[in-house]
Amino acid sequence: MNDDKIDSILQEKRIFNPPADFAKNANLNAEKLAELDKKYAEDPDKYWGDLAREELVWDKDFHTVLDWKPPFAKWFLGGELNVSVQCLDRHLDTGRRNKAAIIWEGEDGEQITLTYQQLHREVCRFANALELMGIKQGDRVAVYMPMVPEMAIAMLACARIGALHNVIFGGYSAQAIKDRVEGSECKLIITADGGWRRGKIVPLKDTVDEALANGGCPSVEKVIVVRRTAHEITWDKSRDIWWDELIAPQSGKHTPKSFDAEHPLFILYTSGTTGSPKGVIHASAGYALWTKLTSRWVFDLKEDDVYWCTADIGWITGHSYILYGPLQEGATTLMFEGAPNYPEPDRFWDIIERHGVNIFYTAPTAIRAFMKWGEEWPAKHDLSSLRLLGSVGEPINPEAWMWYREHIGHNQCPIVDTWWQTETGGHMISPIPGATPTVPGSATRALPGIEADVVDRDGNSVGDDEGGLLIVRRPWPAMLRTVYGNDARFKAGYFGRFGDKYLAGDGARRDANGNIWIMGRIDDIINVSGHRLGTMEVESALVSHPDVTEAAVVARPDDLKGQAIVAFVTLENDKPGEDLENILKQHVVHEIGAIARPAEIRFTPALPKTRSGKIMRRLLADIAAGRTPGDTTTLEDSKVLDSLKEQMNAKANDSK
Repeated sequence: MNDDKIDSILQEKRIFNPPADFAKNANLNAEKLAELDKKYAEDPDKYWGDLAREELVWDKDFHTVLDWKPPFAKWFLGGELNVSVQCLDRHLDTGRRNKAAIIWEGEDGEQITLTYQQLHREVCRFANALELMGIKQGDRVAVYMPMVPEMAIAMLACARIGALHNVIFGGYSAQAIKDRVEGSECKLIITADGGWRRGKIVPLKDTVDEALANGGCPSVEKVIVVRRTAHEITWDKSRDIWWDELIAPQSGKHTPKSFDAEHPLFILYTSGTTGSPKGVIHASAGYALWTKLTSRWVFDLKEDDVYWCTADIGWITGHSYILYGPLQEGATTLMFEGAPNYPEPDRFWDIIERHGVNIFYTAPTAIRAFMKWGEEWPAKHDLSSLRLLGSVGEPINPEAWMWYREHIGHNQCPIVDTWWQTETGGHMISPIPGATPTVPGSATRALPGIEADVVDRDGNSVGDDEGGLLIVRRPWPAMLRTVYGNDARFKAGYFGRFGDKYLAGDGARRDANGNIWIMGRIDDIINVSGHRLGTMEVESALVSHPDVTEAAVVARPDDLKGQAIVAFVTLENDKPGEDLENILKQHVVHEIGAIARPAEIRFTPALPKTRSGKIMRRLLADIAAGRTPGDTTTLEDSKVLDSLKEQMNAKANDSK
């Protein structure tokens, strides 16, 4: 096999055309898609300007579509609007007024439904409360909460008054809160007494107290606390305020202010290669436009759909595709507080059946967990309401894609495998379900208006089936504007290599049909004896073996080869059979080639993951290299990491 074309994934030949009935009724079919592509090619500025005027409610029209001074972009100059209005007020004079905007289900089974009218009233009440507390345009507000309706209300109220929300994932540690709050100088923290996770209380308020202790976060003036778990907490009368008591006297009416199109909507911190988190800033109009359009195009939202994205709102997926995108489209969006396997591994399927969910959007990691738990769990439930499935967060291997299609979609639902990032604001590469033939494992094509390309290290487009770097050649409205307080880091990190072209940080390939395959982060590329291997390629080969449920591949230093491959593998039965390590190594050789043979395979009942389901490969790389693992604050279960360290230490001792 030619080592320069390590193409086990690209050997995937199965192609699934959009079902005829789906395509016939789709929001965007092949003809309309071609028309959008043609309009963009003819005049990109006119294309974006026309969409902005058609889709958004403007208080003041813009005079210039784009001011591009690489790497800084300004969109829809002179225009003014309010993003809260795009999500709420615009629907109140329509039939959506009494339509469910949010269906919420707590882990304990509690359920709340808020119509667009009710959600608008609660957002107005909280906006009034924020203004009464002195929060104004440009102030930063930290939101550290469980997945409860108040989280959405708080974010929309911030948008309504022009304050920037800085949502901090509810699984972060006190130090992580402190870093993010101090880094953005937040005046206020909104939290809850606690949240529920697998039957246990997550002590959110206690964690906030720890972050504020000993003079931490000096910019914070007040802490607003939602009652959720009703367990005993420490209370500072001079600082802490109960949410319900604060909003009780507030009016349900609020006049929204108009803000410049480029007014920052929010800050969201994401991981950096240096380990120091980056505060990504998104601007109002461009972000609103793109999340609205992509929600309609990619999810094919219909008026009577119940749509469920399983992400936490603490991540960009939740921002864009639980809250801002679906609400602008007038959709019914479902929020769930708990875990997919509590109290049983069929919790998600039970929710889909009871609420009649039509569109289901989740992570490949979750799908592989569903596979391990067994097809008998979804088989217990009527999933016939589903008409579209989605994948987000990392590349999905073909085996998981096919399992998802067969056991959840019953071979009837198109699958949209979406590639995008915190920095991009919304989907960038994805099938259009009514127009795009799909291939298991590929995100397929860039969306209309997105000029994605795969290039070599000199910026030249690569040929078919050749690997390279994923870039975006032209700016788009939802792109990040900068890193909070650090323009130099923004420029160096995203535009430092190719000047006016956005470097995504992912490796990719394009096949002969023009489909793009995401191969993993550039820093997840392993260089074995001068041959560059994407970790996703090796992981996909491992998972294709029937005994393997999930795999994570990392590199460790090697004196001879430069780097060696170490694979961490979970099995169907959790008990490796005799010589399974060698069997799996040979399986990888068969699937990819001898150059991809793992130096080590370590079996583990579970992989270290964040609560959003992402595998913490950085920590696995530390263990494989014999280093002390770095920051573990985002881990859902630290015992998994402890077990892996014990295994590696035992192996090291055995080798002495």
